[in-house]
Parts: sequence; C-alpha cells; structure tokens
Amino acid sequence: MVLCHECDLPHAFEAVPRGRKAKCARCSAHLYGAMTDELDRPLALAVAGMILFLVANMFIFMTFEMEGREQANSLVSGSIEFWRAGYWELALLVFLSSVFLPFCSLALMLYLLVPLRLGITPVWAARVLRWVVSLRPWAMMEVYMLGALVAIVKLTDFADITLEPGFYAFVALILVLSATNAALHPEALWQRVSAGRATGQEAVDAQTVVGCHACGHVLPGNLEAHGQNCPRCDAAMHHRKPESLTRTWAVLIAAAIFYVPANIYPIMTVISFGQGTPDTILSGVIHLIEANQWPIAILVFFASVFVPILKIGILGFLLISVQIGSNWRPRERTAAYRVTEFIGRWSMIDIFMISILVALVKLDAVATIEAGPGAVAFAAVVILTMVSAMSFDPRLIWDQVEDSHG
Repeated sequence: MVLCHECDLPHAFEAVPRGRKAKCARCSAHLYGAMTDELDRPLALAVAGMILFLVANMFIFMTFEMEGREQANSLVSGSIEFWRAGYWELALLVFLSSVFLPFCSLALMLYLLVPLRLGITPVWAARVLRWVVSLRPWAMMEVYMLGALVAIVKLTDFADITLEPGFYAFVALILVLSATNAALHPEALWQRVSAGRATGQEAVDAQTVVGCHACGHVLPGNLEAHGQNCPRCDAAMHHRKPESLTRTWAVLIAAAIFYVPANIYPIMTVISFGQGTPDTILSGVIHLIEANQWPIAILVFFASVFVPILKIGILGFLLISVQIGSNWRPRERTAAYRVTEFIGRWSMIDIFMISILVALVKLDAVATIEAGPGAVAFAAVVILTMVSAMSFDPRLIWDQVEDSHG
C-alpha cells in the first residue's frame, strides 16, 4: 500500500514502466516512479559528481578585471568576504547551501551506493537514504548558478569577466547532479535497505493506516503507532505533523516581519572612486531595466520580490482556510501548496549574486561592493518561508473534506 503524503489517500501499489510516474488519484501528487533496481548509472554519476565538485572548488571560479587591476574568486570566496565584513549569518548560509550540503549529499550517496553495488548493506543505510532525500531542497547549486549569471550581467557593462575552469566544472556538476537525481529511485532503494528487516508492512489495514512522511512506509494507524519511530528509516511517525498550524503561523509571521527591512534597507552598496551607491532589491531591478537587461530584471523581480510575497500570501490563505474548516477546492489548494514548496529556494538568487560580487569587486578606491543589512533580512525571509512551507501539513486540507462527508 502507498499513502499519498499530501492528502493521505491509500493506494494499492502498482508497478509503472520506466519514465512514467504514479500520481495520487485525488490530489495528483507524485507518489513514486519506476521501481528500477539499477545502481550502476546513479553510482557512476555520483562518482563523476564528486570529481567535478572537487575540481569546481579547487580551481578559480571567475576573474574580474577593471582599470588594469584583476581579482579572482572561488566558490568559498563569497562566504569568506561575508565573514570578514561581519555578516556571519550570510557567510554560514552561503557556505552551507552552495558547498557543504552539496558535498554531504554526494558523500552520502556514495556511502550508500558503493556498498549496495557490492551486495553489502551499509550501516545506518535507511537513515542515510532519508538524509539524502531531505538534503535536496537545501543544496542550492542550481540557484547559485543563476545568481552567478545575474552577477556576470551586472559586471559586464563596466569590466571584463573571464570564466575560469571552476565555473565550467560547476556547470557540469549541476547537470550531473540533475541526472543523478533522475536516475536515483528512492522507492527501489528503500526496498533494498529494508530487505530482511521486520517492518510490519504485512499488517496494514486500508481503513486505519499511518504513513511515514520521510520514507513513505505504511503502518497500522493505531494509537501505538502514533509518535513511534518508523521501523524502516527511524523517523518519528505521526498521524499529522505535530502543531503544524501553530508552527507554520509563527514562522510565517516572522518571515512577513523580516520582509519589510529586506526591502527598505540596501542589500549592497557599490563604491566607485570613493562614491557609494546603495541598492535595494527594487532599485537593483530598476538598474537592470535601465541597462536593457530585461530578462535578468524579470528573473530577479520574480525571484526576489514576487515569489516571497506569493509564498507568504498562499501559506496565509491555506492556514486560514484550514482553521475555518473550509471545503473550498481542496485539490487546487493542495496544488498551490505544492507550488509554494517548490519555488521557495529560488529566492536565494540575490544572496548568491551578492556573495559573488563582494568577492570579485574589491579593488580598493577603484571599485568595491559591500553587502548591506537588507541582505541579512532577505535571507531570513527566504529561509523562514521555506521552513514554514515544510511545517505546514497539506493533509489537514483533506481532513476537513473527509469530516464534512463523514
């Protein structure tokens, strides 16, 4: 049996062919893909990804040249400059999301896939697989690349930018990781790592069940199962996320509060020949429009202005609709939640762009770019809206529908 993680509808498991996906019959959420037991392809891609990761971090990322002076940076340069400027929050966030967590994701995949390919189940295999899946939203290399492209566009008007080997290795790494995630089938791996373990799957009754939100394992939904750890992945099991509405409201209100200083205070200041020009998010978009960089301006406006407002608005609407017991269009509300959860991380484009600019443009009196307090507030908005979306339990939407229909 398979439980939908968004509406809790039980489904009988049916195998699907390669390239196809099984979706929930009620809310259209993705349930699982083809249960291919292949390990060679994801393992080869993970090895290639680790090699590219090391190359991308060992070599120079790009070089900035202006007025005969040259400055180079690497992937960690932005974090170092944030730290030196006193913005330790931004330094930690950029380092974790663009370097440390991607490395952990690759290392954990190799730890899992190499022994499995040799016919050995590694220690803590189920926990490691759960960590691999849960790290995906926080490893933001593709978002970092968009931030790098925006930075390049901003700099090309008054300086020469040279893309170095680290940049090309990073682009290849993103492509390889995308292919790895497509080739890695968690559902089939769960079967491998739980083989031979007593998981209680045979005792499931379709009328009363509880599903693990981390690995999808289904258990009888009696009182004993509530609050216990999943026998397959060791995650805490609950009928619904504990205090989902309270936690989501708290984090969402905090995000809305931070959104005000994020747009009022400058996110960075460009200092050229002793003259400083502070930029807010909106003024940065306006400068891109004035430079006829319409595609980049639209991208930055959508990711940094529109998306945070959209996330806060949708989550607030979902919270209110659940609390008043609304039955209005549950399928559409679930789809809105799905969109909110997916787009949350893409607002980090501005933070990554600033990390690249402060590392590249530091030519003393000629030109310098410094981060501003608005960047800290905006980073808080991005992280808090992501956490609020993860705290919300979309199954509460369908509980109202089931209660009203008996």
